[in-house]
Amino acid sequence: MFDSDRMSEELRALKVDVTRLLSTAGEEMFESSKARTEALADQIRAALAELGETVEQEGELQGLVAERPVTSLASAFALGVVVGFMLRRH
Repeated sequence: MFDSDRMSEELRALKVDVTRLLSTAGEEMFESSKARTEALADQIRAALAELGETVEQEGELQGLVAERPVTSLASAFALGVVVGFMLRRH
């Protein structure tokens, strides 16, 4: 009735199948997380590049303001007056 050799063979086969399934699932999870990581790295690189451009532009703007402080102050005042009038109307 109870065949221990057959049961041992079935358990070995089951162990092999489970090991193979776990290995395949692990590889798929690794590839999926690798793809997500690469996508995230690309987004970070793009954000850093944009930030770098913004910082360069900010440096240029500071240079222009430093070269012409009175003109910059008058421009900021005029812009504030125009925005104030526009907000007052609405």
